[in-house]
Amino acid sequence: MAKKKKIKYTKVVDERYTLSKKHGGGRLKIEAWEDMNGNIVKYNLAYINHELYQQDNGRVIGYDNTHNYHHKHYFGEIEPVDDFISYEEILQRFEIEIRGYIKWV
Repeated sequence: MAKKKKIKYTKVVDERYTLSKKHGGGRLKIEAWEDMNGNIVKYNLAYINHELYQQDNGRVIGYDNTHNYHHKHYFGEIEPVDDFISYEEILQRFEIEIRGYIKWV
């Protein structure tokens, strides 16, 4: 029986930001991987704040496409993202949604 060849992706975005209490606290994590053709094929966007939510590793809001589908995490609830267009659009959506939790002073 032949082994399945594992597809390798290149991590092209790996950003982590720690927010001070003055700015709402928590952490932002933004990761993306691309295939050989330069297409984003995997991503993980998360706003983590254990002061606001302790379950789901503290993830308050997040988007990713693990488990072979695009989905959103929101305070422990997971729902499919049926209207996915692109990584860039989902990143923009994430940035808009976290504005309600991050204080720009």
